Amino acid sequence: MKMKLLALPMALAALPLAAAPAAAQSRNCAPRDMVIKRLAEKYGESRQSIGMGQQGMVMETFASADTGSWTITVTTPNGMTCLVASGQSYEVLAEALPDTDSDA
Repeated sequence: MKMKLLALPMALAALPLAAAPAAAQSRNCAPRDMVIKRLAEKYGESRQSIGMGQQGMVMETFASADTGSWTITVTTPNGMTCLVASGQSYEVLAEALPDTDSDA
């Protein structure tokens, strides 16, 4: 379990590398429509969240409520989508912000 928790920060640290031309030519990248189709057909995953990154990159999280599988992707401005991380036990959380009052 500890190894899985460490893998995500390391994968997120590699996000800038995902946009590099060499990374876009690797086996972990393909045109966005192909990646989305494969995630839906093979894993039953749909988009759960989206965010803008540096240099016009788009980060998306895909997950399946049925199986708990999840995938994080980064799409470059040229439409290439790279897989950044994936795993199991996806859960949707709605946590409140911690109380920041300093009345103590």
